[in-house]
Amino acid sequence: MVRQEVAGGVAVLTLANPPVNALGAAMRAALDAAFAQAIADDSVRAIVLAAEGRVFVGGADITEFGKPQQPPSLPDVLERLDASPKPVVAAIGGAALGGGLELALACHGRVAAPAAKLGLPEIKLGIIPGAGGTQRLPRLIGPDAAFAMMLTGEPASAERAAALGIVDAVVLGDLVAAARTRALELADSGALPRVRDRSDTLTPDAQKAFEARAAEAVKRDPDATNVHALVRAARAGLERDFDAAVAVERAEFRTLVEDPRSKALRYAFFAEREAARVPGLPKDTPRRPIHTAAVIGAGTMGGGIAMCFSNAGIPVTVIETEEGALTRGLDRVKGLYAGSAKRGSITEAQRDARIGRITGAIGLENASHFEIVIEAAFEDMGVKREIFSRLDAIAKPGAILATNTSYLDVNAIAAVTSRPQDVLGLHFFSPANVMRLVEVVRAEKTAPDVLATALDVAKRLNKLPVTVGVCFGFVGNRMLERRSRAGERLLLEGALPHAVDAAVTGFGFKMGPFAMGDLAGLDIGWRSRKDFGGRAPVADSLAEMGRFGQKTGRGFYLYPDGARTGSRDPEVEALIGRVAAEHGVTHRSFSADEIVARLMYPMVNEGARILEEGIAARPSDIDTIWINGYNWPAWRGGPMHWADTVGLKTIAEALSRFAAETGDDSQEPAPLLRRLAAEGGRFADWTAA
Repeated sequence: MVRQEVAGGVAVLTLANPPVNALGAAMRAALDAAFAQAIADDSVRAIVLAAEGRVFVGGADITEFGKPQQPPSLPDVLERLDASPKPVVAAIGGAALGGGLELALACHGRVAAPAAKLGLPEIKLGIIPGAGGTQRLPRLIGPDAAFAMMLTGEPASAERAAALGIVDAVVLGDLVAAARTRALELADSGALPRVRDRSDTLTPDAQKAFEARAAEAVKRDPDATNVHALVRAARAGLERDFDAAVAVERAEFRTLVEDPRSKALRYAFFAEREAARVPGLPKDTPRRPIHTAAVIGAGTMGGGIAMCFSNAGIPVTVIETEEGALTRGLDRVKGLYAGSAKRGSITEAQRDARIGRITGAIGLENASHFEIVIEAAFEDMGVKREIFSRLDAIAKPGAILATNTSYLDVNAIAAVTSRPQDVLGLHFFSPANVMRLVEVVRAEKTAPDVLATALDVAKRLNKLPVTVGVCFGFVGNRMLERRSRAGERLLLEGALPHAVDAAVTGFGFKMGPFAMGDLAGLDIGWRSRKDFGGRAPVADSLAEMGRFGQKTGRGFYLYPDGARTGSRDPEVEALIGRVAAEHGVTHRSFSADEIVARLMYPMVNEGARILEEGIAARPSDIDTIWINGYNWPAWRGGPMHWADTVGLKTIAEALSRFAAETGDDSQEPAPLLRRLAAEGGRFADWTAA
């Protein structure tokens, strides 16, 4: 697990457990033993730490969190490394994240390859660095810069790390040779520069900047226990000696490991990775080559999808039916890239290169030579079937034909072609160039290599693909429809829009459902319901009055003078009262907890049906979709994980009560939910038969 080679007075210790070289118990023990052997070897004057593969160390083994610690602990290993009488230099060839960066920080020197990335991403898992990271990084680069890195959890490039002072040099050639040279230089000089001994970066100005940033972080997210803990640990480094401050960090870390928020975030972390495992799709499934792409439709969604391909370096052609629509779409894309360059998120050279990879064409016949064609036309079954019928005759043999439909039956779309095996759904979320999630819809006849290729393409586009089956709305929108229906019922029963939205944001969402409806446009749902059936009495009444939301200045709320935040409107509240009376519904008051239950429990129930039907492979896939596509608060772990924390018996009993109160039999517990509740079970323990 750790190879040791001694030559020219230098021991090179190579961590050999790719792909991530995680610092689990076995790796820690092997590293500790190899390090002790190098220290005891009189022929060794200096030590280099290197790693196999494209990752230096991806971090600690978080599956060990919450379990009895197997010695040696990472802090103990790093303490012995830090106290080494011989210089130790880290050769960072790839990502050094979390415990990997903490390992490098305990060394006396650090050199990195250009592809290396260095960061402390623990905040994303609901915790903080627990092996000296909150103490060594501030001493190395200053408390403000270090706190900023730890607060976002985003890694720095090798170039940025060198500019900050995290690494001593970025090496273009033989990294291990450069690390050996650096280690021998330190041995010759007799210097052992220990980060823990640095204090020159802890200036009064730097401390003042840290306190300002810390205050802003706490104000922005007052309920985030890990942010508060990070502030306390970093501040301890400014007020106490190193060992005492590390003790504070360790205590904060241990507390957070048991925190429900942290557990939910760690669950979400593993859920994302589990989504990559698709039942019935072997890892060695062949892939089809994808070098170019076409997108049908230059609207907001089509343009966003085209940007995804261009950003990934894949040339893409946007196809429209008439010149005006194509020009407007391409101009919109150019404007988005120009805005990114102006903000500094991309360079002007990157802007020009990305724009250059997107071309336009008029007429579907231009889709003839692409390896993947994604239809992003109007959400109408007739339109989509017409496009796919024509694509069947136009697209080259073996081309993947994908529809970006949000709701429609992919089997019915595939059926108009002579090659249904080449057809699947790729449901991007809006804005497509920003949102990570893609629901990959496996139709009845989708070939395994088409599915495998689509998943790989999504990853190349820096997306998070989750495989789902065919049904109306797939996973995310199908569950969202249940929440929307429950929200309408709440209005009729007396819960006003602002109270519902406040309960939902209090639960952890960034926006409530009615504010979100106003932002998206109430006309969208209204037209969809007219096309697909169903009615939302209040929302439809508002749309029929021309109240479409923010774009018309009036929706559920008022938006005077282009305001982005809505204000209550007595006219809407009066309308709700009239509609409720027409439906014979009596008003009553609701607490925030009742509102959350009435909205979220039906979603959980629909999730249970989705699992029973095999539309989603596992509860964690549903949670991944909702966290990444619908802004479900990640620290609650997704609707199915959250349901387990509430208790399935509690939810099932409440749903039966809701069904009796409203007369809506669809709220009765799904068979799977009813069975798990009766058994005292959890979704986390469920597996498909």
